[in-house]
Amino acid sequence: MSRSSSILLVLLTASVLPGQISPGPLSQAHQHLGGATQCIACHTFGAGAPKFKCQNCHSEIAVRVRDNRGFHAGKTDCVKCHTDHFGKTFNIVKWETTPAEFDHRQAGYPLQGRHAGLACARCHNGRNVSAAGPPSVKVKDLNHTYLGLAPRCATCHNDVHKGQLGPECAKCHTGLQAWKPVAGFDHSTARFHLTGLHGRVACAGCHRDNQFRGVAFASCGDCHKDPHRGAFQGSCQSCHSTSGWKPARLTSSFDHGSTRFPLQGLHANTGCFKCHASSNFKEPVPHERCADCHRPDPHKGQFAGKDCAACHNETGFKPSLFTRPMHQKTAYPLQAKHASVACEKCHLPAGPDTVYKVRFDACNACHKDAHAGQFSGQKCEACHTIDAFRPSTFTLTRHQQSRFPLRDSHAAAACVECHKSPANRFPPPPAQFKFESLNCVTCHADPHQGQFQASKHECESCHNLKSWKETLSFDHSKTRFALAGAHRAVHCTQCHRPANLSASVRQVTFRDATAACQGCHEDIHRGQFQDTCSSCHAEVAWKPTTFDHETRSSFSLAGAHKAVACRQCHDRRTVVPYKGTPSKCSACHAGL
Repeated sequence: MSRSSSILLVLLTASVLPGQISPGPLSQAHQHLGGATQCIACHTFGAGAPKFKCQNCHSEIAVRVRDNRGFHAGKTDCVKCHTDHFGKTFNIVKWETTPAEFDHRQAGYPLQGRHAGLACARCHNGRNVSAAGPPSVKVKDLNHTYLGLAPRCATCHNDVHKGQLGPECAKCHTGLQAWKPVAGFDHSTARFHLTGLHGRVACAGCHRDNQFRGVAFASCGDCHKDPHRGAFQGSCQSCHSTSGWKPARLTSSFDHGSTRFPLQGLHANTGCFKCHASSNFKEPVPHERCADCHRPDPHKGQFAGKDCAACHNETGFKPSLFTRPMHQKTAYPLQAKHASVACEKCHLPAGPDTVYKVRFDACNACHKDAHAGQFSGQKCEACHTIDAFRPSTFTLTRHQQSRFPLRDSHAAAACVECHKSPANRFPPPPAQFKFESLNCVTCHADPHQGQFQASKHECESCHNLKSWKETLSFDHSKTRFALAGAHRAVHCTQCHRPANLSASVRQVTFRDATAACQGCHEDIHRGQFQDTCSSCHAEVAWKPTTFDHETRSSFSLAGAHKAVACRQCHDRRTVVPYKGTPSKCSACHAGL
């Protein structure tokens, strides 16, 4: 029997004894090859060592093995990785690790840059496999295969250039880190070199709708709208450069002086578009008046109808050409002290809101009222001139016509002695000129501290305007202590003196001054007599006394005693003794 006949016999009997020949049921993928008659579809018999026909069916793998590319490059022994006959549910694809941990370099395409972090299904999916269109992939569900992807960018990425730049994306986009910037593309290799500000323009600024081939660039107008609307027929480069649209370079052939508005002063340095705002140089520009270009009016209509050239010229807005001699021709000529005042002192505030049409009918239109309204309704010129605020022109003669004529010592007092700022106030108010009361105490402190207020005495009852200390007009006889005898010659301060000489402010007592002798005189008798002083003394003089020795003492002066002086018996020591004087002869006459 030949070898082939033996094999056939084995296959024919396999249906009778399947458990003795087949090593086990096939996997789900190979179920269509089940049965003893199908063994030769995968196995090669009579070849000695076992051989398999895997690549006969899996031709897409066979191509990779043959071309030595991809994960299966050089791997001809399929059964080392893929075994079968272990049951229907057995997975014949054995990964050495999980797909997520797979070293993609084994597939011939290392994952770099942004690719390294992507999940497998981001690339290996039916959409991308279909786009690649490999006819050899036999898997029906293309979402469950790792074949069919070409190592080209367009396999997974949409070609935004629509084939204009070819399939080699890496020529411009390198590093696989990001689509932009396009570090690999050098625009200097293109027909249009980027110079000046063109180098800062985004690609989409010129390549609209991703058009990279056939972009017109022969003239500036291919990309830029003509702001001059055909006013200039020459090339844009004659006035402008790619460094910037402004400032424009005026060509030597253009002379603005030949126009109706020659550029002079600061106008010569003014940019064209300051006046030609629309960039249409054929459009007439109003220039008859300064206000045609210079808006808004910095004076806000204060000089409406007047020519700006009266005060300004093209050299500069400041300083103004309005001089002091010109001011003298206005309704308010500057005279005296006003002539040296800076303009901004009257024309306030500084800046665009300056007022030039100011009031001048009254001084307080510019000057603060130094008297705080005390002379409301009266003109400042009554007391002051424009030469200086001080000294005032209010004279002594005019003061005599006021409610308070100045007489005697008042006439010699300086104005500030009466007209001064009220004390104990901060900040100090203006000097006082209007007084509600003209009494003496309005200006003078009351040295008597109200002793005469109860009787409503006026200062003039005792004092006059010549001198404070001249009080001769006071009639002491109208008081409860009429002055008689030697009292008439005594000065007021001998009786009316401060009660406390050590006090810082001494108050002289007048109303409560005592009428008793000992209120002013020292008791030289040291209390020996309880009687009043007038029992022995009179106001005319202290001596002689009116003491009657016969009736008022127990010692009669008879005989020679009558001619003896008092001090012969009443000997003066510290105190002249009167009470208790001895009456024996031996007390006075020694040796008797």
